[in-house]
Parts: sequence; structure tokens; C-alpha cells
Amino acid sequence: MPTDQQTGNSGFTGIASWVITVWALLGGGVLLAVVAVNMMSIIGSMFGKPFPGDFELTEMGVAIAVFAFLPYCQLTGANVSADIFTAGASKRLIAFFTLLGSLVALGFASLLIWRMFHGMLDQKEYGYTTTILQIPHWMAFLPILVSLVLLALAALVTLLRDTSALSKG
Repeated sequence: MPTDQQTGNSGFTGIASWVITVWALLGGGVLLAVVAVNMMSIIGSMFGKPFPGDFELTEMGVAIAVFAFLPYCQLTGANVSADIFTAGASKRLIAFFTLLGSLVALGFASLLIWRMFHGMLDQKEYGYTTTILQIPHWMAFLPILVSLVLLALAALVTLLRDTSALSKG
């Protein structure tokens, strides 16, 4: 978990890093809750009392958790990279590609925020719900949208960091 001392961040970037880290930990909590629901369902079905709606909760919970991890991956540079193509490149070229990756992540996050927001509105307007528990689909979009806003924030933080690193050579 990056702290202000480890990453050298203070002020805006320090607060953003802290919020993003806490959000990823909450995503881990959601994933643990999904595991607990599945365990209860398996144990319950051994006694003829399965957990109703476990597939629905698993589907929504895993989606929420995955999106919660994206900002942290962007912030810490834990996204997938193809280092084989840059193995012989100069540090300046690698810094440029890293900056370009942060710029693409910011654009991608912005695009997803826009489309997911409209998707949430459609789900709400049409009244889609899960089959068994009757949970409105649009409710799962709320934490996902927060995750995407944090992804855009993480991309902005890494863009600023990469711009600074590139300008220093």
C-alpha cells in the first residue's frame, strides 16, 4: 500500500493516493463478502438450504470489486505492460511511453464514465432487476462509477507524475 512517504506524494496527490488505496481495500472487502456468500450457499445446499440469489450477488460483487481495483492498479503501475518491446529502450523513451499510457488511461476512464453513466440511467429507466432478489441493476453501477472517477483521478495523478519525470529527463 503506497503511503505518502513511499511515493513522495503530499497534498492533492497524497490525498488521492489514500482515497484510491482505501477504495481498493473496500473492493477487497466486497470480494471477501462474495466468497462468504458462496461458502454459505455451498454449506447451506449440503443441508437443503442454499443461499437464494448467490449467483446474482456474485455477479454484481465481482464486477464491483474488479472496478474498485482499477484505480489502484493505475496508481501503482500494476497494469499489464509489454516490457519485451522496451527492454532496450532509453529511460526517456520508457518515460514517454509511461506518460502516453497515463494519457490513454485518462481518456479511457472518461469514456467509460460517460457510457456507464448513461447505461445506469437506462437500467433505472427500464426498471431492470435481478431475477431472484429483485435488486435493481442500476444500483451496481453506483460504486462502479465511483471507481471510474477514481480511475480518472489516478490517471491524472500518474500523468502529472510522468510529466514531471519526463521533464527531469
